[in-house]
Amino acid sequence: MSASPSRPARRGFARWLGETNEITRLFLAAGQIPDLINLAGGLPEPATFPVAELAELAGRAVAEHPGDALAYPPIEGLPALRDRIAERYASERLRLTRDNVLIVSGGMQGLDLLGKVLLDPGGLVAAQAPTYLGALDAWRPRAPRYRPFRPDRNDFDAEGALAGAQFAYCVPNFSNPTGRLVGTGTRRALVAAAETTGTWLVEDDPYGALHYDGEPLPRMIELAAVPGEAPYDGPVLYLGTLSKEIAPGLRIGWVIAAPGMIRALTLAKQGSDLASSGLGQRIALDALDSGLDRKVLPGILETYRRRRDALCAALAGQLADWFDWEVPVGGMFVWAVARDPALDTDRLLAAALEARVCVTPGSVFDPEGRDRRAIRLNFTLNDEARLAEGVRRLATALRALPA
Repeated sequence: MSASPSRPARRGFARWLGETNEITRLFLAAGQIPDLINLAGGLPEPATFPVAELAELAGRAVAEHPGDALAYPPIEGLPALRDRIAERYASERLRLTRDNVLIVSGGMQGLDLLGKVLLDPGGLVAAQAPTYLGALDAWRPRAPRYRPFRPDRNDFDAEGALAGAQFAYCVPNFSNPTGRLVGTGTRRALVAAAETTGTWLVEDDPYGALHYDGEPLPRMIELAAVPGEAPYDGPVLYLGTLSKEIAPGLRIGWVIAAPGMIRALTLAKQGSDLASSGLGQRIALDALDSGLDRKVLPGILETYRRRRDALCAALAGQLADWFDWEVPVGGMFVWAVARDPALDTDRLLAAALEARVCVTPGSVFDPEGRDRRAIRLNFTLNDEARLAEGVRRLATALRALPA
């Protein structure tokens, strides 16, 4: 039998696929380590999910609303859900209609669509620094340039930060990764800069409901609204989600923006997934109409506040000689910065995995991968005992690092 002819070499994959850094691959593979304590992810506690209520709502959605739940829904989302989201965020100042709302498959799809409609290849993005890893991943195929800005600094120049960018990205409520809160004055300055420069301002708010101490601050989209203007037509695009308030498996989020922006995003979504799950949308609508989000939130806040305090207490007892951090007033993360500028948290990750604990090094939140002094620690997934043990293991890893 004659040998089969050799196949020609296949063409390679798109260039951007080779640009994900090794650190990201390393901690994503960490789940294969037995007895690992995961302090790296931004994951909610499954025990907080309202399982029985969601099961009942899912059954009712299929039995009573098969047209919504099982057929192709409109690209923009179920009209009743869009109305419900508009009502949820509307105020005397912020006038919203369904034309201001696009339903998306989780907040991540919102970020992906924003990149498609706002970002030219190689374009400039002004991004709060450090920046959410998921946003960097969503926009990586367009090889953007980044201008980092630090809204927590006293000398912050909002207009200088936004000028010339194709859009600006900010997580003002308990930022991922730092857990910090952007103050009201800085929010006003960012909105004013968006108006002055003509730059779109993206307000990503997945953690806004997870407020443990103090009072919520005004949303930037509301600050951008013109009283009496209907519907809203300002420069701020607001991203929300049910992933942290009810359950991430619903994959239901939304973008609230000017009607023209919603139309552009709808065209991009049409070429992405055609429509978000009708079943998920129907469950979300009935959950919001029944007040399920309000029912489960107090228990979520109690659990997460207790775990935040436990993590910070463990850090104070084990890592105070190595790191500085702030106790966040909300969200899911503590951002710990090494006191020694020579401490490389990329190297610490490898040692931590050997000690069976996973943390997220600061380099993955830097578009250039150069910030290696910080780590992000999640406190929502693990109970108090596992948080304490995870920090103990991290201290062991630190002591094992070569000088």
